[in-house]
Amino acid sequence: MASGHGMSFGCPFNARKSWLTDGGSSPNFLIILADDLGFGDVGAYRSKSTLPTPHLDRLASEGMRFTDAHSPSAVCTPTRYGLLTGRYAWRSALKWGVLNGYSPPLMTPDRLTLARLLKVIGIIRALLVNGTSG
Repeated sequence: MASGHGMSFGCPFNARKSWLTDGGSSPNFLIILADDLGFGDVGAYRSKSTLPTPHLDRLASEGMRFTDAHSPSAVCTPTRYGLLTGRYAWRSALKWGVLNGYSPPLMTPDRLTLARLLKVIGIIRALLVNGTSG
């Protein structure tokens, strides 16, 4: 797959249980965005995969798997920006290409992000980001 595409694993909890209304603890929420990882590279998505991925397979078996994801771009910065903000990067200062380490940030301080949204609804406790997401 092209750079910026990846796979998603969701919350390892019973999807029929409403943790928002029963007072239980919030679910774990994990997004793995991997550059150059093909859909069939992980065993959970393709039983004939030649790459052993036991830990990812376990995450997938214990949680929700999403199999219909789309990327706004074939390169990293606009893809990550889109995932974090829900917007096309092309609507920001970035009109083509990717950011380098000295580029100004794409996200304004007031921009709603996935992390802020998850924090507001009580899911997020930590966020780790690697790369040029703007």
